[in-house]
Amino acid sequence: MSEDDDKVFDREEIAATERLIRPHIRQTPVVQVDGSDFGWASPRVSLKLELLQHGGSFKARGAFANLLMRDIPEVGVAAASGGNHGAAVAYASRKLGIPARIFVPSISSPAKIQRIRDTGAELVVGGDGYADALAACEEWVARSGALSIHAFDQRETILGQGTCGLELEQQAPELDTVLLAVGGGGLIAGIAGWYQRSVRVIGVEPEASPTLTRAIEAGEPVDAEVGGIAADSLAPRRVGRHVFPIVKRHVERVVLVSDDAIAQAQRSLWATLRVVAEPGGAAAFAALLSGRYQPSPGERVGVILSGGNTVAVNFDR
Repeated sequence: MSEDDDKVFDREEIAATERLIRPHIRQTPVVQVDGSDFGWASPRVSLKLELLQHGGSFKARGAFANLLMRDIPEVGVAAASGGNHGAAVAYASRKLGIPARIFVPSISSPAKIQRIRDTGAELVVGGDGYADALAACEEWVARSGALSIHAFDQRETILGQGTCGLELEQQAPELDTVLLAVGGGGLIAGIAGWYQRSVRVIGVEPEASPTLTRAIEAGEPVDAEVGGIAADSLAPRRVGRHVFPIVKRHVERVVLVSDDAIAQAQRSLWATLRVVAEPGGAAAFAALLSGRYQPSPGERVGVILSGGNTVAVNFDR
């Protein structure tokens, strides 16, 4: 691990980032639920509702961290995204009066595209996946001089996401384990960097997009297959290079869940709590519901519901 990677995950630096972005983000609630409501034996589970964050996901934390900690050129910023990061950067840019151009692939959900359009940011839709949007964004940055705001593999992005861990520890200090979904790895790196193994941090990935799983198997970030119902939020081709050393040091393990399990988690969250989560936002909860992660007796588990940008769905049908 490099000296820079160590610096990213100093707890005081994450705390300083939290103080900087606090006026601009919501403290999202933690809801305590009985496991019996969902059919398993664990008595209580703490759900962190990051889908209530500005922009509909945790990504607002990293977006504001970038815009407040880095020098912004007059031309503004650019971001490539499956949708949530783009919505967050667009929102934060509007609030701070910064021009923004957002690149998303055609697989981005209509809800996410509409969120970006509603901010007034310049929107470019093209390509089949996140990698295509990233390539287009990088070309524009090279041509225009705009500042690139990376969705996950950027020091300030990870510091911002780490504030979610700080907040969760304050709200639920008794936790033994935290489950969260993994795409490029910014959230899991930030949260694991905050906890530094004082709790177990468990990553959850779709079987169709096992980006971090493939990196762990190979011992380094590598290209992985992408797809599945959460592809617009959890399917970059490879995990971030700044992310991976932190995962190796601080993350307990990663489990995989099926698309069917994710869809069932969405339905269960709606039926029991009237919470509408997007597929990527429900993936961590799917690990509990499907039994891919089985808590020990008495284990106190927290789950981050990371995003809610989805079209209205009649889960009652």
